[in-house]
Amino acid sequence: MKLTLAEPKLLTDSISIISELVNEVHFRIDKDKIELIAMDPANVAMIIFKLLRSAFTEYKIEKPLEIAISLDSFKQILKRAKPSDVVSLEHDKEKNKLKIQIKGDSTRTFNLALIDLEKKEQRVPNLTFPVKIESSTIVFDEAIEDMDIISESVALIAEKNKFTIESQGSLHNAKVEISPDEETSIKLDSKEAIKSRYSIDYLKKIIKGSKLTKKVNIYFNKDYPLKLEYVIKDKLNFSVILAPRVSND
Repeated sequence: MKLTLAEPKLLTDSISIISELVNEVHFRIDKDKIELIAMDPANVAMIIFKLLRSAFTEYKIEKPLEIAISLDSFKQILKRAKPSDVVSLEHDKEKNKLKIQIKGDSTRTFNLALIDLEKKEQRVPNLTFPVKIESSTIVFDEAIEDMDIISESVALIAEKNKFTIESQGSLHNAKVEISPDEETSIKLDSKEAIKSRYSIDYLKKIIKGSKLTKKVNIYFNKDYPLKLEYVIKDKLNFSVILAPRVSND
């Protein structure tokens, strides 16, 4: 296996975000993509990451391969790559290592030991959402940061012509209202407003996906998982499914 990436940001930023939620993971590499599906230790968030073959300048693999690595170590190595560098990944089967080569003004080679990790089959749930909101990552990120001042959870509310993000504390409350415009579209298959509540602590980690792209797709339902999706066409798909906090109101 040899994979060469001329845009290291696609991998470095993705691993940095994923490592906020999980540390030791399995990667599956086949003829079409590198894929990771993992649950965080608390079983609150599921990460689904796909880096497509078309994102690479070189993509050689004889047969599907699974490797397990520590993301903390992998992240520290990838952070050494500059945006203009070229990053190559090779599997050294004999030494049970992942060879990471970073080429720029110099050629740097790291050999990352693979780990033995119990394989847990993670199946992506088949979820149906009556709400899809496409928004600017800047607008959504700022709204989540605003709500963090007030409480540990945030409510997302979808109406036909308005997307509201609100938070209720013991003494204070706040809300951000977003109307459809060039930056935001709202698709709602319901006559009634849809509302659900989620952990701000998790959301603050997930919205770092804005490093990857300027758009985020937001899917949710009443007291139902939330899906945040960051897509770069023909290159990358990064999404997280987050369990709801069942509201009492």
